[in-house]
Amino acid sequence: MSQRFRSAYLLIRRIKLKLEKSPSQFQSDSAPALANTGSPDISALSRDNTFSGDAQDALVPQLISQQARKTPDALSLSSEAHSLTYYELEECTNRLANDLRALGLGTETLVGICLPRSPEMIVAALAIMKAGGAYVPLDPEYPVERLQMMLRGIPIRVLITQSHIRRALAAGDWQVMLLDATQGRLQRPSPTFEPTVVNAENLAYAIYTSGSSGRPKAVQIVHSGLLNLVRWHQRAFSVTSADRATQVASFGFDAAAWEVWPYLCSGASVHFPDDTTRGSVIALRDWIVKRKVTISFVPTALAESMITLDWPSKIALRVLLTGGDTLHKYPPSDLPFLLVNNYGPTECTVVTTSGVTLPGDHAESQPTIGRSIDNVQTYICNERLERVPIGTVGELYIGGAGLSRGYLNNPELTAAAFVPNPFSDSPGDRLYKTGDLVRCLPNGEIAFVGRQDEQIKIRGYRIEPNEIVTTLNQCPGVQSSVVVAQPDASGDKRLVAYLVASNDQLTRSLLQNYLRTYLPDYMIPTTFVRLDSLPMKPSGKIDRSALPSATSLNTVGDNLYTAPRTQVEQRMVSILSELLGLEKVGVHDNFFFLGGHSLLGTQLIARARDAFGVELPLRKVFDSPTAAELATEIERMLDTNQISAD
Repeated sequence: MSQRFRSAYLLIRRIKLKLEKSPSQFQSDSAPALANTGSPDISALSRDNTFSGDAQDALVPQLISQQARKTPDALSLSSEAHSLTYYELEECTNRLANDLRALGLGTETLVGICLPRSPEMIVAALAIMKAGGAYVPLDPEYPVERLQMMLRGIPIRVLITQSHIRRALAAGDWQVMLLDATQGRLQRPSPTFEPTVVNAENLAYAIYTSGSSGRPKAVQIVHSGLLNLVRWHQRAFSVTSADRATQVASFGFDAAAWEVWPYLCSGASVHFPDDTTRGSVIALRDWIVKRKVTISFVPTALAESMITLDWPSKIALRVLLTGGDTLHKYPPSDLPFLLVNNYGPTECTVVTTSGVTLPGDHAESQPTIGRSIDNVQTYICNERLERVPIGTVGELYIGGAGLSRGYLNNPELTAAAFVPNPFSDSPGDRLYKTGDLVRCLPNGEIAFVGRQDEQIKIRGYRIEPNEIVTTLNQCPGVQSSVVVAQPDASGDKRLVAYLVASNDQLTRSLLQNYLRTYLPDYMIPTTFVRLDSLPMKPSGKIDRSALPSATSLNTVGDNLYTAPRTQVEQRMVSILSELLGLEKVGVHDNFFFLGGHSLLGTQLIARARDAFGVELPLRKVFDSPTAAELATEIERMLDTNQISAD
């Protein structure tokens, strides 16, 4: 462990222990000490915190222009193809903003951006905001049909794209600006540019997010929310002009805004790995080390793999930010940078809560999502919108500076998701109803429990799959996993675990026995499917709809399979296979581990009665749940009946 990391780690550990003992003492004692370490100021993560400093009169475009005047020769954006200084960024965006205004762009006008991840993508977004409009990011990797749906779903005035992308899209009621053709014009002499007057409540961008109805919906983010994110991030992570950040997320994912604007407002540089690099954890690690990156964001699934890699003891990287899905792993003690877990719906400007995840062995729990960021309030409530006690699970509601206007052209959905704030005296204050289940821990941090719509009910038990995943990911040899419910051969639901393994030694019995140490039997998956990687959405979340069928071809079985040795065992194995919908059952396989339960147990007794003419007690099925044990009991009963008959 490097000395710098050890000092920061020990300091944060002392602060967290102090927080558990005395939350009121936490802010006043810890903030100055942390500010000197170069580590994240986790005092920013406490509830109801507010930042102080410059008045919020300059918005993101003006802050970046100020940096261009202050350090014109400093690097702003850099990719393998080319780089831009702050002077070049200012000149390019001013020219493009003038071109957009010539097309009629004004305040609140929506402009689509369908470009690959690149400095040009950021130039376009910044130029739109300078001209007073709001940018709409559209990922060119999306299917054409989805892009068409997005373009027609909101009133876009202009679409900024490239020739090869435009050819795949149908024409619409918008003007098209080709950035590849525009680049030649960007070399013209610097034009006169007068910034459009924009206030803090004007739109900065509108970004699509998935809809439960199957149609994406556009979330409207205003400048004040974006500025709050920028100011919090600058303070919490001590961002300076010397920092080198990364742009890894797809542009259609709201984290992309978080990866760029806080750094450009600070005079730092943003670096773009190519798609091949960002798709490989090893290649991305090597690229981060080589580029001397100091702060990086990666989606959760990528972060969980990256923290298991070997890293140089001396490295420029000091903070790895993650979010987008549930974090299940803790970092190792020798990780030479801090891992910070973040949570936030798109509707609340990217980040709502944030917290440093410290090393440790916590098989019984998963990392928390930290505390509210600056000027953001969180409330954990029951179905009557009443606050629940500490430790009690409730739904998370969010209010404060990050709240969006709602969904564009969808007042009904907006009214359902953004409800009046009963805890505020200010007229018009709203809360966003997240649908996420959480609980507040005694130290004030928030633990994520799961989604209301992901909760599974099997045989009367309510199950949070996330609780199973948290435990399964602690099993040696398991890198990552996801648990879903699927119907078995009888139509009943069963738990299926999909996992990425780091060795070939895993067996179903090993996995189930490990889980039984921490979980009740009804929460033990019956099937384990091994994958090379978990399918991901562009947002970085696991795509459950893309999981393959849990067939016997890709399931994890037991290495020690024992075939039937007697006619009774053969018949019992056949009965179990039919009941459980499995092609192959060994005589020592546990009926309940394979997906059996009490209702199937009664069917097992009925089939044994038909096959052998004996009545097995249901208790015997629980006490002797293998084909071999049941066959021994049946043979004993048959022998007893024969003696009685004689």
